[in-house]
Amino acid sequence: MPLAPAGDPAFFPLYDERMRWPIRRARTQVSVRQFLQERVGLPLERRLLERWREGKAGGQAIERHGLPRQAMEETLGDHLTLQVDPRALIQSTDWRGYAHKLRPSSAAFIWDGEWDQRRGDLRFSSRYRFISDLDDHRDDLTQSESFAKYAARLKVGKPWSSHQQGVLLDSEERILMYLRVYLSFLDDMAVRGFDGGRGKDKLGVAVSREGRLIKINRGLHRLAMAQRLGLSAVPVRVMAVHREWWRRIVGEDTGPAALERVADGLRDCMPEQRPGELDPAEWPDSFEWPARQ
Repeated sequence: MPLAPAGDPAFFPLYDERMRWPIRRARTQVSVRQFLQERVGLPLERRLLERWREGKAGGQAIERHGLPRQAMEETLGDHLTLQVDPRALIQSTDWRGYAHKLRPSSAAFIWDGEWDQRRGDLRFSSRYRFISDLDDHRDDLTQSESFAKYAARLKVGKPWSSHQQGVLLDSEERILMYLRVYLSFLDDMAVRGFDGGRGKDKLGVAVSREGRLIKINRGLHRLAMAQRLGLSAVPVRVMAVHREWWRRIVGEDTGPAALERVADGLRDCMPEQRPGELDPAEWPDSFEWPARQ
């Protein structure tokens, strides 16, 4: 059976032959993107970053465009990985009502704009509610909100499916099996701790203009599990920084000196816990975490 792009072997019992072609189509799309990135995109990024590092013509323009992200990841390496308390990492980017043309490019390491002032609270996110719902109803998942949601779709003849995960929930038994898989992930993390190598994406964060860590849309289910369990620390990966923070940290330096300043500055970055000035939604004033396990 083909493994879906965001699949996990734990989902194999849920594989259905009707998902074969959607899965293969998704895998082909991912493979093409990876091939183009490895053969065209990344080599070009490396050359652009090298021009900037060496102070050659066009270097300032490359910096104005945000510096190529993947080449910056290669260069800064482990300096981009930080250990944080998952329960402190509660603010995330919230793109609701923010025009696509104003959003920063995922291909850039330096982000402009007001994205860091528009935040959501992960304590009230769909992922944390989903994981908490399963944990609260682990003795009878048919009583969970998650089961009710998927069962309602099944009842009207529109069973939930995901070609990214390779899952088709066309029976109550499959719904329960799917929910139990996520519960098994939670229980495994409780016993073994956080496995940074598991999952399609690292726990990505971005650095705000104030030098605070804000979660971006990667690895949200695993973060929710770590928060629910109350793990002491998880590794997060800095994927981007706000230009105002960059300028304050780098000053007049460029090239290797600027990179060294950024690497040093990242060590002082801590999770943002306050709401943003431009948040598109309001959240409850009170929240209580369950006891740490």
